[in-house]
Order: sequence, then C-alpha cells, then structure tokens
Amino acid sequence: MEFFLQQVMTGLGIGSILLLVALGLALIYGSMGVINMAHGEFLMLGAYCTWALNTFFGLGLLSSLVFVFLLVGAFGWAVERGVIRFLYRRPLDTILATWGIGIILQQVVRLSAGGELRYVEMPEVLTATVSILGVTVPGYRVFVFVVVAALFALTWALMYKTDFGRRLRAVVQDRDTATCFGVDADRVYSLTFAYGAGLAGLAGALVAPLKSVSPEMGTAYVVDAFFVVVLGGVQSLLGTVVSAALLGQLTGSLAWVTNDTVAKALVLVAIVVIIRFRPQGLFVAKVRS
Repeated sequence: MEFFLQQVMTGLGIGSILLLVALGLALIYGSMGVINMAHGEFLMLGAYCTWALNTFFGLGLLSSLVFVFLLVGAFGWAVERGVIRFLYRRPLDTILATWGIGIILQQVVRLSAGGELRYVEMPEVLTATVSILGVTVPGYRVFVFVVVAALFALTWALMYKTDFGRRLRAVVQDRDTATCFGVDADRVYSLTFAYGAGLAGLAGALVAPLKSVSPEMGTAYVVDAFFVVVLGGVQSLLGTVVSAALLGQLTGSLAWVTNDTVAKALVLVAIVVIIRFRPQGLFVAKVRS
C-alpha cells in the first residue's frame, strides 16, 4: 500500500506540472484555434523573469509570481496585437510565425542574459517535506499542486461564470454572429491570448526551482503540453485535467519500471494509439447549434 501511494503521489506531482504547462496552451489552442509554437518560450520568459527579479531586485519566488504573470501576459498581448491577429484562419502561417517568435525569443535571451544555466532558489519555507497518508512528499511539490488547482479553478470560473467567458465562448462558436450582437472579438482574443501567456509565465516561474533555467528549457515542455491538450479533447478544460493526471500516473509508473527515457517513449506510443482510435480526444466540448 505504501508503494502504491508513493506512485500515486509521484504521478500527481508529474501530472500537476503537465497541467500547469498545458493550461495556458489549452486556453489559447482550444478557444482561439491558435497553434502557439512559442508557448514554451513564454514559459522560458517566466523563468527568466523570476531569476531577474530575484537577482536584480531581491524578490523571492513567491513575491515574483504576480509580476511574472503581468509581464509575460503583457508580452503575450503585444504578440497577439502585433502578429497573431493578422493570421487567424491561416493555421500554417500561425505555426510558422509563432515558431519564428520562439526562436527570436531564445536568441534575445541568450544575448541579453547569457547562454549559461541560471538557477532560482526555492523558498526556504517550502523546502521541508510533508507526510501525506504516511508518504513523504516534498513540500514544494504540494505547493505546486495547490497552485495548479487554484489556477484551474480560476480559469474554469473565468470561462463559465463571467461575462468575459460567455463572450469568449460565443466568439468560439460563431465569431460573425457574436460580433453582430456587439461582442468585440478582437479584444476578447487579445485578452485570452494574454491570459494564456501569463499562465505559461507562471508555469515557468514555478518550474524554475525544479529545473535549470536556460533559453531552450521551454522546448520539451511545449511538446508535453500539446500531448495533454490534444489527448484531453482540445476545447475541454476537464479533459485537460484528466489527460494530465493520466499521463502523469503513466509516466511515473513506467519510469519506476524502466527509466525516464523509455517511459517517455512508451507514453508517446500510448498517446498515438489513443488518438488513432479516438482522434477527437478523451473529452469533446458540447455546444448548442
């Protein structure tokens, strides 16, 4: 039983990180149809913002989170206003443009902050371990899990309990009709992209103490994020949560049996098989026509 609980906790830890990275992408890709290849670089910007705030302004990780969200969200808003809004309904051009933006961001960070690895100190209050059902869990992992749950609840409330969420869902279902009823679709898209970018920035900030901060750190995360979003059904927030949990548990279990590299390969095979027989994903968002 102790071994089972340990595997469950490990899987939840991996799944929470996956959901943290995928949440912003799920909102941008699922709601706006934008395949944002620069999502990993938004995460990387969040990590570097955290490092810079700590190095140059003396702010700890916890004190930096709000600033990171606002800074990366503002940058995402500028990207949508300056580039993305001219490429809607042109998916190939959007992929190429965001891919190019990602490469530019990597080079700008490398030239300005250097290419060497940077490190963000974990808050001392979160370095202790916590006992849950007799299983010892790092306190920072618990903190990340709680933050991810809170961000998901906030995003769900924003989507389904606010006027902005209703406007966004109206634009997603039929942009022309929503515009006829007075919805400013351009403004809705700009704010949605900014919010998704801000979530990616928060993901980078929270991942930074666990991984070394480097210009290429977002590349691996964006691949996993796309796996989570596509498997979950693209437009379903609940599907994103379930797929992140499933992939986390599967990755943790396979890594214990084999190793991390083989586990990642086997998880990819499992995703391909599932999508082969259920291309719409595990969950499909239902809309009224």
